[in-house]
Amino acid sequence: MTLALRSLVVPPEYLPLFKYLDGRYADTVVLTMAEIEDLLGITLPDPARVELAWWSNADTDVAVSPQSRSWIKANRTAVPNLKAQIVVFDRTSA
Repeated sequence: MTLALRSLVVPPEYLPLFKYLDGRYADTVVLTMAEIEDLLGITLPDPARVELAWWSNADTDVAVSPQSRSWIKANRTAVPNLKAQIVVFDRTSA
């Protein structure tokens, strides 16, 4: 993980998701969108349910979104299945 990504600050509304993912030993964590909402205590915005880009992982060409900081900081990538309303968080090499 680059220094810029390590220094990311997770916004307070997404901190519960970061803490959950960071505390899991499994390399792969699968959560329904309802489970993510339960963790966050808020409803996900509409784009989270219909736009793959909402779940994008950081790269050099795209600014790091507030929500993606929660899984990037936990050394995870997010791969959504919008039809099934689930998200697979895979561990990355730190």
